[in-house]
Amino acid sequence: MYTQFYRLHGEPFLLTPDHKFYFDSSVHSQAMAHLTYGINRGEGFIVITGEVGAGKTTLVKRLCALVDTQRILTAHVVTTQLDGADLLRMVATAFGLVDIPTDKSSILIRLQNFFEAALKHQCRALLIVDEAQNLPPAGLEELRMLSNFQVKNLAPFQSFLIGQPQFRAVLSSPDLEQLRQRVIATYHLGPMNRQECGEYVIHRLQQVGWRSDPSFGAEALDAIFTYTGGIPRRINTLCNRLMLLGYLDDLHHFTAEDVAKVAADLEAELSNASAYGGVKLPANDVLPGIEGNVLERVDGLERRLDRQEEFLKRIAVAVRDFLSYGDTDRG
Repeated sequence: MYTQFYRLHGEPFLLTPDHKFYFDSSVHSQAMAHLTYGINRGEGFIVITGEVGAGKTTLVKRLCALVDTQRILTAHVVTTQLDGADLLRMVATAFGLVDIPTDKSSILIRLQNFFEAALKHQCRALLIVDEAQNLPPAGLEELRMLSNFQVKNLAPFQSFLIGQPQFRAVLSSPDLEQLRQRVIATYHLGPMNRQECGEYVIHRLQQVGWRSDPSFGAEALDAIFTYTGGIPRRINTLCNRLMLLGYLDDLHHFTAEDVAKVAADLEAELSNASAYGGVKLPANDVLPGIEGNVLERVDGLERRLDRQEEFLKRIAVAVRDFLSYGDTDRG
């Protein structure tokens, strides 16, 4: 495995969001400032949007790791197409409530009692809703109704809504005018710039004990930015495959040509996957240009590729062990 080959104590480019790898780029710093502002205000909604793979979930996990748990009770939910009582039941479960009733009015009462009890202990409830673009207007209206709860002119509950760019179109619905009036700040999480992309790669490596092996030429880091557009998840996917290439080809220094080779392989795989899905990508379409539903299919492909890579690693180790055994036997 390349972690052993490069003497790392973990995999630096896992796709699973992990706040320990959080990188405070200019855009992520701005997004975090908006969330912190919301916590300090203690009321209303904060809306953060960003492309698939921009680092929204890592940002949320970082926030949850930093909040003062003695005064903020945090619940993080990932939504699907939930409506009415089902959404409220998910919220109640996220806050740790048990024996949740089935009817909506009873759930609302349980939540209100929970918020009031928390406030008596100098605590506020913060709900972070991930993938908020999946919520129908009726579900968002339920969240707005929860924000109406007050205890002695204090708001015991607030929500942060995190979603993909299309969530802004959802919020523009005439049916959500009252919710928009309660949004106190919004921010769109864009890609990192070229310099930050290179710093991000090195940052991820340093978190797992990297000691400049492998090294990256400046042109290689530029190429990583070119092929990923500065989107963290795309960087992770490309660099994970680059590290695997280094392990298999015994490389200790990466060049722009190495990056181009891996990017070409990924592009070919994505094109094949899109063809199987009934969508044909333009011949000149590379990673930065992939949008919308194609990226969702890419996410699924990335997970399959991870499993394939693990299989390849096992084969490589088995071959090396076999060859080493043969050499010993001949000796």
